Amino acid sequence: MLLYIKNMVCHRCKMVVKTELEKLGLHPIAIALGEVAIEEKSLTGKKTDELSAALKMVGFELIDDKKSRLIEQTKTFIINTVHHSSEQSKKRLSDLLSQHLHHDYSFISNLFSEVEGITIEQYVISQRIEKVKELILYDEFSLSQIAFQLGYSSTAHLSAQFKKITGFTPTQFKQMGVRGRRSLDEIGKPGII
Repeated sequence: MLLYIKNMVCHRCKMVVKTELEKLGLHPIAIALGEVAIEEKSLTGKKTDELSAALKMVGFELIDDKKSRLIEQTKTFIINTVHHSSEQSKKRLSDLLSQHLHHDYSFISNLFSEVEGITIEQYVISQRIEKVKELILYDEFSLSQIAFQLGYSSTAHLSAQFKKITGFTPTQFKQMGVRGRRSLDEIGKPGII
């Protein structure tokens, strides 16, 4: 059986979800961001409620409708692409999303905007800026290396977008320190950019 889980945005999330499933006597086979395959063919209503409550206690949510699943799969794909992929693809994100989710991009985009209150493009920019923040604070790469790594056309483009989103230049942000970072599941929520 395949379960869809909201707010799984990192590898530690997978460990927490696995632990919660095992506490309930469930048997995870494969765990990916946003999805868990379990040995069980189905869950009773009581077991589903128990799982839902256990996941909520640790900041996750069981997703049971198709639209919510598609939105979560879109977010997970974007997070993986921006935060966990070592190479930027030569293909456009819209093409990659359509191919990965097996839906027309305009359908995905309209649904995402309707449900989340922002466009996919705004969500991607917010994720990229959060990755820039992370890389700036690690202090291992120059700004031009970060721009190249994340697929920006130039350092000036990255800096302009960074200032537009955060209100700070990358240098000002670096001087602020960790105070300006947010968790990945908070990025893109209405009122938070």
